Amino acid sequence: MADSEKNKKPSQAGRKESVRRGGLGGGPGPGGGPGSSIPTERAKDFRGAMKSLFKYLGRYKAGIILVVLLALGGASFNVIGPKISGKAVTLLFDGLISKYSEGGAIDFEKIMTILIGLLALYGVAALFGIVSGVVMSGVTQKTGYELRTSISEKIDRMPMKYFESRSVGDVLSCVTNDVDMLTQSLSQIMSSTVSAIASIVGSVVMMLSISPLMTLIALALLPVSAAIIAAITKFSQKYFYTQQEYLGKINGQVEETIAGQGVVRLFNHEGDSRETFAETNKVLYSSAWKSQFFTGLMFPIINFIGNLGYVGVAIYGGILAFKGTITVGDIQAFIQYVRNFTQPIGMISQSIGQLQMMAAAAERVFEFLGEEEETPDAEDSVDIGISGGNVKFEHVRFGYTEDKVVIGDLSIDVTSGDTVAIVGPTGAGKTTLVKLLMRFYDVDAGAITVDGHDIRAIRRASLRKNFGMVLQDTWLFKGTIRDNIKYGKPDATDEEVKEAAKTANAHRFIKTLPGGYDYVLSEEADDVSVGQKQLLTIARAVLADSPILILDEATSSVDTRSEKLIQKAMNNLKKGRTSFVIAHRLS
Repeated sequence: MADSEKNKKPSQAGRKESVRRGGLGGGPGPGGGPGSSIPTERAKDFRGAMKSLFKYLGRYKAGIILVVLLALGGASFNVIGPKISGKAVTLLFDGLISKYSEGGAIDFEKIMTILIGLLALYGVAALFGIVSGVVMSGVTQKTGYELRTSISEKIDRMPMKYFESRSVGDVLSCVTNDVDMLTQSLSQIMSSTVSAIASIVGSVVMMLSISPLMTLIALALLPVSAAIIAAITKFSQKYFYTQQEYLGKINGQVEETIAGQGVVRLFNHEGDSRETFAETNKVLYSSAWKSQFFTGLMFPIINFIGNLGYVGVAIYGGILAFKGTITVGDIQAFIQYVRNFTQPIGMISQSIGQLQMMAAAAERVFEFLGEEEETPDAEDSVDIGISGGNVKFEHVRFGYTEDKVVIGDLSIDVTSGDTVAIVGPTGAGKTTLVKLLMRFYDVDAGAITVDGHDIRAIRRASLRKNFGMVLQDTWLFKGTIRDNIKYGKPDATDEEVKEAAKTANAHRFIKTLPGGYDYVLSEEADDVSVGQKQLLTIARAVLADSPILILDEATSSVDTRSEKLIQKAMNNLKKGRTSFVIAHRLS
């Protein structure tokens, strides 16, 4: 066997509710050692990410169409408003001129009628905006819910080699940071962008209806704004992607450091840990600062250009009003339309930053969802139920990579009830054998059979029900001791739990804890010793009562007296069962 288990890292903290994530050691897998981060170079496919996102959003087509229609309706009412208010201004201005020059009067009744209509118009527009926001919130939150569900289900379908070549923090970042960024950005962009585009188009139409020449003056600087936006967007996209990527890296580093704090301090690596974190944090800071800086430049630049348009419109509008070719109300309405035109452009420019962050997050999420999955069970795969425990390795060949063979040609015939000791130096591939047995990996050549069935022809769930397992790295979750022991047999009675604990020599220390079996383990389970954790995992295996036992350095963390008691209990437990014992000590 080749040296396949070198450079194993301590297990890291897993899910939020997990207090200790143990896993089978062994080969580093195709991507490198466990915990290695994702390669820094990735395709930055903006169009591809957005295409995947819109395809995914197709399931919410009805809601999105409703949001678009409501946004268009609200924007349309808002666009009509300045034209109507301009009529009121013209009536007021003409009334004042008439009053002081000809002794006329201001028609307040007509002005009031116009203003009431205007108020109703803006009220309907506001109602459309509120309903649009409610619908859009539902769509985005549902999208986040479905994405998190899809990621959770995807995790269950992914091969072990993926998790042995990725940091836990990077996967967590995908589930939390990237999905949150995607949904928040989507919520802010969708309705506001549609409203902005409708406002821009409507404003241009209304401006043309008032004065084509003034419209030309107002829009003359638009190509300049567009060029600036395009240039900044193209330049800043890489920083948004780097920001999301290093956010995942920094999460992984923090989690790893906290989980291994004891090891870090023991070997005086606090300085190295700080230095590594500082380097990653520096890249994150730099990319985040640059992305926000360049995005922040767009609004003031576009605002400045828009103000130049205001000046041009004011000058030319005054000339036209002096000549009597345009009314004062139309000038006032036109200036409002210019504002309604430039403000949405500013909103869109700000949304571009959100859009880039959303695209970067979407790319990471859909890359994860598109990762290679574990080979599914064959349609004709069988359910073997509870096996007799006969296991055979027939000329098995396996390597984590094509150029690195771990097992060359291995044949073992294990009869039900046999105990097989797998003894060898670190890196010899001991744990690889049981990984293959439980189909965490499939053999490259040869076959492994259980009761004469090739395990590749057995449903994974059915196969794994036949294994009880105790690992060197304990895995306990936040909850009661009873629930932890019952993990492998949820329907076990309290009496069965107690008997399993007694067999594993855990009953005595459990009774000393406040609440006994109802004692709730803390987040890190640091209220029980390493040896006691091991006893609990052994009790879990005892209660599962599986026909095949896998013990991976199962007594490595307990004292000599407890080890002897456990070995005695295991001898009783192993009667009639097939046992694979991975150990460094022959005893």
